[in-house]
Amino acid sequence: MFAADEILRVWRKFDRFPMETLTKAWFYKQNTAKKQREVTLMKEHYERYGITGNCFDLTIWLLHEFENEGIEAYPVGHDLGTPDAHVAVIAKDEKGKRYFCDLGDQWLNPIQIEAGSEHKYKGFFPAAEIQVNAEGDLFTVHYHRPNGKMSKQSFDLTKINSFDLWRAAEISQNTIKTIPLLECRIPYKAETAHWEFYNWGSILSTTEGLVDEPKTEDIEQWCLRINQKTGYDKKFLSEALQIYRDMRYTH
Repeated sequence: MFAADEILRVWRKFDRFPMETLTKAWFYKQNTAKKQREVTLMKEHYERYGITGNCFDLTIWLLHEFENEGIEAYPVGHDLGTPDAHVAVIAKDEKGKRYFCDLGDQWLNPIQIEAGSEHKYKGFFPAAEIQVNAEGDLFTVHYHRPNGKMSKQSFDLTKINSFDLWRAAEISQNTIKTIPLLECRIPYKAETAHWEFYNWGSILSTTEGLVDEPKTEDIEQWCLRINQKTGYDKKFLSEALQIYRDMRYTH
């Protein structure tokens, strides 16, 4: 069910790329005409600050890397143009098999669309087993957590054309929620766990269960904690978090 080597080589470039909205809020304040960054600018920001972006940033960047390697790939998603919008990538191997590649939800590995729903698979999503089901243009993922909790998410497998992708991306980058979010994959014992900073709290998800971290309202403490997990530039973090702190007290 794992992707072919040529797909994985591209995917591995993004292993330590968080998904976050800190960059969105920070770049929104830069007074540029367009809020969705081109790949060249994303790479500049990554080199300078270590930052990545939200699911639109990561999808556009991943598509760019697949194209550079001559791999057929296209974007898919749901709820485009709304605050709940999410996008991912479908990549095809040389045999035409399709693989779901979702950096926005911090998957560990792409999974074959036609994997089959009768099995639970490990090694694809942090701290969860998954089942997948493809029926026509609908792709559904069921997540099975260590505590017995289940959830699911569905994607329309219809290819999003470039114009619609960039239009939805621009809407997303102009939609700033008041709650900051950052998710990343980090090594933990013998696995890759999922660390999340959300609404001024943080939690580590592992196959052993959830680990709540000490709460704090101090921006400097958050800068240090997020920097330790991601390598993000501390000055950038301070600026981005202050934007969210200001929004918190003006809404």
